[in-house]
Amino acid sequence: MITLTKYEYDRVTLSDEGMDQAKLDALLRFNEYHDNQYFDGIAKGIKLKQYVGIIQIDGLTIEVLPKVDRNKDDATWREVLIQMLKTTGRLKVQTTGSANVRRQHMNLLEIYFEMYLKELQFLLHSGLVKKYRKETGNVKALKGKLEFAGNIRKNLVHKERFYTTHQVYDQDHKLHQVLSVALDIVQQFSKGTRLNDVCRRVQMDFPEVKKINVNEQIVGSVTLDRKTAPYEKALEIARLIILNYSPDIKAGQEKMLSLLFDMNVLWEEYVLTMLKKECRGTDIIVKGQASKKFWGAYKTIRPDIVIEKGEETYIVDTKWKRPSNNQPSVEDLRQMYAYARFWDTEKVMLLYPGDPIDSKFISYKNPDIDQRDHRCKVAFVSVLDGTNLDRTIGERVLGLME
Repeated sequence: MITLTKYEYDRVTLSDEGMDQAKLDALLRFNEYHDNQYFDGIAKGIKLKQYVGIIQIDGLTIEVLPKVDRNKDDATWREVLIQMLKTTGRLKVQTTGSANVRRQHMNLLEIYFEMYLKELQFLLHSGLVKKYRKETGNVKALKGKLEFAGNIRKNLVHKERFYTTHQVYDQDHKLHQVLSVALDIVQQFSKGTRLNDVCRRVQMDFPEVKKINVNEQIVGSVTLDRKTAPYEKALEIARLIILNYSPDIKAGQEKMLSLLFDMNVLWEEYVLTMLKKECRGTDIIVKGQASKKFWGAYKTIRPDIVIEKGEETYIVDTKWKRPSNNQPSVEDLRQMYAYARFWDTEKVMLLYPGDPIDSKFISYKNPDIDQRDHRCKVAFVSVLDGTNLDRTIGERVLGLME
């Protein structure tokens, strides 16, 4: 397995190790299938966008990491991504002690695979749930509903058989069928790794179930009840694996598995999570994606973070980018002015990743129409504390609003 480590907005070209025209064509088909949101096509390659994570295709792994500071190494930013995913709840996994040492050499895909296999092992040891289902076929004893037409067609000679529709109580139901599909994908994409042996052992212990073609609608139709509540985490990871599996998109033979996350969304969720943690137990209320009607009945305006402290309201809009010369774009400033007006607040802030700078609130006020002095600040917070993800961002963002 060849691994390419890239960063946001890097290029992947045919000159990179492991890349060939067939893989490039598969990547372009995959991107087209997803409305060209993950990267742009360029001459003999692709240019990545703000999505980070991992893509595995036919013996090639492309790892895409976030990076604000080019002076830090790959391991630092790989750990930053994993810690962000953990903090925001997108990666529910413990990485302490010896497990942490082992995972430093694992990519994001392998971490999700390991989580899934451990969940299945837990379910197998606890005992898999059985359910009733209907089955139509020949039986030697009359039970259930006799299918007259089918019985005449199939058992005209064999009078000792009955063609019936009857109930069966076993482990072959939709929930296990979905888990089995995800398990087959893990087995296919873990070849050549230590997880492949674990996967094969789980497959041997897993019951034989009907093979089904799974799509987003089928996965979404699986519901859990009191008996199947322990399946929640396994089903969540199975859904993630299945819906990011792209076999033979439109043409070609390459099969691809991708786990990609929008860094704009991930950065926003991380700041929001740390703010809520910092304000827990206080009278400060932190809301994410609070919306108000903007135009007509369906158009809304929605800032990333709204902070309510007593009678005061503050707006924070996160941006995962480095503005040119530390100056925001006119579009971002107009957007912040709209937030200030609609929430009737005096303080709004654009929050970027990077080394902190001394910044002040600058007034938006138009004396002819504004009753309040709306002010905006451009602020930066460090993503890293040395070589680790900074855990004091919530405290520092609150301080910047003062």
